[in-house]
Amino acid sequence: MLTASRTNATTAPAHGQPHALVIGSGFGGLAAAVRLGARGYRVTVLEQRDAPGGRAYVHKQDGFTFDAGPTIITAPFLFEELWRLCGQSMADHIDLRPMDPFYRIRFHDGQSIDYSGDEAQMRAQIAKFNPDDVEGYGRFMRMSEDIYRVGFERLGDQPFSSIMDMARIASEIIRLKGYRSVYGLVSQFMRDERLRTIFSFHPLLIGGNPFDATAIYCLITFLEKAHGVHFAMGGTGKLVDGLIRLIEGQGGRIECNRQVDSILVKDGTARGVSLSNGTQIMSDIVVSNADSAWTYRHLLPESARKRWTNRKIERARYSMGLFVWYFGVNRKYHDVLHHTIMMGPRYRELLDDIFHKKTLAEDFSLYLHRPTATDPSLAPEGCDAFYVLSPVPNLLGGQDWHVQAERYRQSIEHLLEETVLPGLHEAIVTSRLMTPQDFKDQLNSYHGAGFGLEPVLTQSAWFRPHNMSEDVRHLYLVGAGTHPGAGLPGVLSSARILDKVTPHVSSFR
Repeated sequence: MLTASRTNATTAPAHGQPHALVIGSGFGGLAAAVRLGARGYRVTVLEQRDAPGGRAYVHKQDGFTFDAGPTIITAPFLFEELWRLCGQSMADHIDLRPMDPFYRIRFHDGQSIDYSGDEAQMRAQIAKFNPDDVEGYGRFMRMSEDIYRVGFERLGDQPFSSIMDMARIASEIIRLKGYRSVYGLVSQFMRDERLRTIFSFHPLLIGGNPFDATAIYCLITFLEKAHGVHFAMGGTGKLVDGLIRLIEGQGGRIECNRQVDSILVKDGTARGVSLSNGTQIMSDIVVSNADSAWTYRHLLPESARKRWTNRKIERARYSMGLFVWYFGVNRKYHDVLHHTIMMGPRYRELLDDIFHKKTLAEDFSLYLHRPTATDPSLAPEGCDAFYVLSPVPNLLGGQDWHVQAERYRQSIEHLLEETVLPGLHEAIVTSRLMTPQDFKDQLNSYHGAGFGLEPVLTQSAWFRPHNMSEDVRHLYLVGAGTHPGAGLPGVLSSARILDKVTPHVSSFR
């Protein structure tokens, strides 16, 4: 990996291969770099932080390893494809372990369900909640598969560059009830409120409110069933390391501590970037893996934008914020699974507080990650590493996280100690926090939103910022803020779309 030198010289592309600049080294940017390199581009990835990964940054602290962001790996074939593009097998470099069950979902009263892809086991557990919903579960899974076949397999890696692209799928959206919310569609099949919660929470994994997110996202249920939920031994950061090796093996460069201040535009075409130290780096195309709203609002002058004006960016709806507490303990909690979803006493009302009222509630729902359940090497011997995530309002809620963060953390600690982690307070040996303010300051997330634009129907497909910029030629977008959206399958699919919209290398000769 190369660390950028700080010079003011203008860097021009060498003769021969066309030069592609990629802004940001999240999974979308890294996947884009691999794909462009495989097609003959000379690729430079610019990362503003001291190490690559974006939201998949890795924290090493007091002998513990914490993945900063993504921990749930679905659709592993999208990663495997990147290794194949380089003539390699991912299995030779990455040890992916399937999770069984996928998650334990625990309700506030202590009841739980072990959520998996085993249909017989799921039917048996559903029967304990409400026998009448077993048949509805089967019908819902068939509907989820139907949505997956269209929404993911057919449309997930297709560009929506024209309103006609949207018009052509309008009938399919209506047939698949995409105009309904995820919760609304699930409720057609199940009556028990706990089961409605279990099968509708998935949009939260990509920044959506189950009561607002389009029912197209019900495809996630079948995606998990068909391809499983996995964990990379050594942590998600091992996937980042593997992709970097692929890029460097192609002759590409990863340059850290390189903050992009602006995208250079001449005659309506992206020509390169200007860095915070004054360096200009020229290129034939620019690919932004930065937050899409940040890209348009802060990296491009308003004079270069017709569709994504400041007013449109401000009026858009953004996903919730995330409060993440990483902590290590000097003991083992053997009864806690790798993934636990802890539902609070309120569901709809809490989400209304987070997404609509943007108030910080006293109660919360949590995602608890215990990677040492699968890979003990991520903590010192006899210890456990944890990460607990709480959905919270984004910065439009006005919360001052410098003041509120520790109090909120203590409330989470108290709940965990009273439920699944007895003796937690005395066992903690290391701790760190990430709040919506950190998402803004460290990751340039607009309004500190954890997943960029909120995944509602009017901000999906053609309505999202396009993979091929509507405003600037030779500017392309990948990552959570463009089509198809957030989550690892989404950002990897956005890089897939580059194969369809970026110029062939021969066009530069």
